[in-house]
Amino acid sequence: MAEKTLRKGNEALAEGAIRAGCRFFAGYPITPQNEVPEYMSAYMAEAGGSFVQAESEVAAINMVYGAAATGTRSMTSSSSPGVSLKQEGITYLASADLPCLIVNVMRGGPGLGSIAGAQGDYFQATRGGGNGDYHVIVLAPNSVEELGNFPKLAYDLAEKYRMPCMILADGILGQMMESMAFHFDPVDPNQLGKFDWAVDICKNGRKKNNVFSYKGDNLIADVVERAKRYGLIEKTEPRWEERDADGCDVLLVAYGLSSRACLEAVNKAKGEGLKVGLFRPITLWPFPTQRLGELAAKAKAVLSVEQSLGQLVQDVKLAVNGQTPVYLNAYPAGGQPDGESILTAVRSILNGKKDGLFDLQDHAEGFTYHCRRDLALGVQGDRKGGN
Repeated sequence: MAEKTLRKGNEALAEGAIRAGCRFFAGYPITPQNEVPEYMSAYMAEAGGSFVQAESEVAAINMVYGAAATGTRSMTSSSSPGVSLKQEGITYLASADLPCLIVNVMRGGPGLGSIAGAQGDYFQATRGGGNGDYHVIVLAPNSVEELGNFPKLAYDLAEKYRMPCMILADGILGQMMESMAFHFDPVDPNQLGKFDWAVDICKNGRKKNNVFSYKGDNLIADVVERAKRYGLIEKTEPRWEERDADGCDVLLVAYGLSSRACLEAVNKAKGEGLKVGLFRPITLWPFPTQRLGELAAKAKAVLSVEQSLGQLVQDVKLAVNGQTPVYLNAYPAGGQPDGESILTAVRSILNGKKDGLFDLQDHAEGFTYHCRRDLALGVQGDRKGGN
């Protein structure tokens, strides 16, 4: 049986990455993920790897590009606005077909936002975030134990499909402490062998390898070939967890920390005789569309619970495909769900009320907005003075 230890989420993540064979880390400080680079700075050299505190997030992601091109298991971590700065580099990693691990320990936004844990980066992660047609595989842990064990899965998937993999974690998950265990043997990257595409010392008559983010001859063919891989991933790699989900009246859908609050609601609902289930997507891309659709078809309603202003709910609606009504229980910009609040929304659905449910159009009722300009100020492009 694996040994249990008490660890903070960010530290479990960093230790898990080292155990999974990470030997290059480049990052830059930002709350609430600061313990990740701090831990890497203390233990990466001991593992035989390299740690770099880069001068910026932009520099860090480009250092990861260089290390990944050599076939080294490489990683960077940041929090929401820092990951925004990395987006151009992530697109280059995707276009060069380079495997690596990118971690986003999310905080409230947009912009600088706050250091409170949030889930407002769902669109950024699952829709690419940068320019062009590409995806990254996105894993969403909901415990310190999963934070520690997902780096191994992330590297395995990234290398199998030659693409970046992201771990998307709530800020609170990175900061909380729990008992956890590692469920894989430490990986010795020296025993993994060499990639036939990697840049390294060219010897023994081997043809020289080059890694390009833009091949320059036929971009259409490159993008279409990559799309074939994406299609295979969508078919074979979706991961999810179900709790009392098959045949329930109200199906909750949530990922990360929100899913734990939903589980509390599921357990409370049993005491009231309500049939409430939980569907937790573990891969946010590829999203487990087919299974969610199958479960939703048997339910009276689906409720998306998320720490954002309605992002996950878009993929939920696509999966449900109009078979069942879909509602939203939203906690944006650092708001935190709890079991009783979620259960209030469930009761509203069953009783035809609106408590705990969010809809943008309903939210706008009775609100008026006026944008005025003081023409006397003489703003360029306006006439000066007058009424």
